Amino acid sequence: MSYDYIVVGGGSSGSLVAGRLAEAGARVLVLEAGGSDKNPLIQMPAGFVKLLGVEKYMWFYKSTIQKQLDGRAPVIPQGKVIGGGSSVNAMFYIRGQAGDYTPWVEATGDSGWSWPEVLKRYRDMEDNNRLQNEAHGVGGPWAVSDPTHIDEVSRRYVLAAQEAGIPFTPDFNSGVQRGVGFPQVNMRNRRRWSAADAFLKPAMSTGRLEVLTGCLAHRVLFEGDRAVGVEYSRQGQVQKAHASQEIILCAGAVATPKLLMLSGIGNTEDVKPFDIACRVELRGVGRNLQDHTEVPVLAFFKGKYGYYGQDRGWNQIRNGLQYLLFKSGPVASNGIEACAFFDPDDLGNEAKIQQFCIPSVYLDPGTTDLKPSWGVTLNSCVLRPGSRGSVKLASGNPADEPLVNPNYFDDPEDLRLSIGGLRQARRILASRPLRELIDREIFPGPGKDSDEDLAEHARRFVKTVYHPVGTARMGKEDDPDAVVDPQLRVKGVRGLRVADASVMPTIISGNTNSATLVIADRAASMILGR
Repeated sequence: MSYDYIVVGGGSSGSLVAGRLAEAGARVLVLEAGGSDKNPLIQMPAGFVKLLGVEKYMWFYKSTIQKQLDGRAPVIPQGKVIGGGSSVNAMFYIRGQAGDYTPWVEATGDSGWSWPEVLKRYRDMEDNNRLQNEAHGVGGPWAVSDPTHIDEVSRRYVLAAQEAGIPFTPDFNSGVQRGVGFPQVNMRNRRRWSAADAFLKPAMSTGRLEVLTGCLAHRVLFEGDRAVGVEYSRQGQVQKAHASQEIILCAGAVATPKLLMLSGIGNTEDVKPFDIACRVELRGVGRNLQDHTEVPVLAFFKGKYGYYGQDRGWNQIRNGLQYLLFKSGPVASNGIEACAFFDPDDLGNEAKIQQFCIPSVYLDPGTTDLKPSWGVTLNSCVLRPGSRGSVKLASGNPADEPLVNPNYFDDPEDLRLSIGGLRQARRILASRPLRELIDREIFPGPGKDSDEDLAEHARRFVKTVYHPVGTARMGKEDDPDAVVDPQLRVKGVRGLRVADASVMPTIISGNTNSATLVIADRAASMILGR
């Protein structure tokens, strides 16, 4: 079969790009390194919790040693399945703040990346079950709904945050985020609604879309300066596929720069040690890595509140049956039902922290030998981190993981804001609605009150929020650090485009999945000339 386009990556952005191109009449091949999304746990809202540690569905990129974190090397998981992160995330529907998109316009000189313009795309894409106004739409492919199950701990958190000075907001997606509430999620009929559900699967009926799983891309193939295909391995066999129009990279902010470098696009100094000829010198490839980080405050409860133990034994059987029969109960939850946006220095300012309330005691494996119990975790995430990291090749072998250096807390302001988030989390825990439930704070712990104590805690426990972006950023033609132009075309070659989170010049304020879909949507429009 001949193809007009090859899309590398069947995650969120790849699903949208491939679906739109196929529905417009093109023949499209999707190469996805992961597997199928048919596991029933993916469809259950709370099921993703069971998959976060499973290699079949996740990449686990181990970062390089972080000196500023006292030698830690945090893991950065990413989705490895059809639908990508949208199949294994907490389904938060967040667009960011209006001001997040100003740097995109400044970087590209293209007003199409401005808030008013991307808002139109968000609105047209959306099928909202509660809101229809100048900011929200209905009838689009991207299902957005209110949470279908809210635990008492989440409700008490929202009340406690208001007592601590953060106002309630019914909508985090108007362009202004400040407030606390229950974010909308990507569900339809009380089940997960992934990008594959929204964009990829409907296009399969065209007969013009082929999706191959288990395909690890090795390199982009060229004829002269034109991209014409992709070399990949599947089931131990190296194969090649060719496209007459374009190759579109949608592999994510770690895998996309890796593939570019394996294809000879990047810094000579980065590829030459691996006997890769540098086809195009683009010094921005793999640079500008940004990621959201979060730091926890944890407390144990006096009684059996929250989700601890709900996924084991009789509770698991009961909750599973309740969901299967009635689509209700804890399994209908996305696990994180409430959050707050605030500036820890002045609660009246626009947000600098996103704080997640998890009705359980949750820490990454290996950070402590603490035994879980009934409790709550408040994770404070820095929304616009100043730290910048990188992705580089570890070898010329496509099967080898790249060297990922997230450089967390390289910018001292990120650490300072994290400490401010910790202090606000403690104020919320001390407010009556939550204080009534709490037995004791575990981390940072009693007596850990100074900036030095909280900084030590932050360096020990800081973790990714699974939002790496920026490693093939867009920019003006004369920008030496830009990898793609405002049309998302890779500079210096023809027929090659990037349409994933890699192109963000700066990260948005909050969960990045829906912003990545807007990038993919605009890329598809550019390709189709619409």
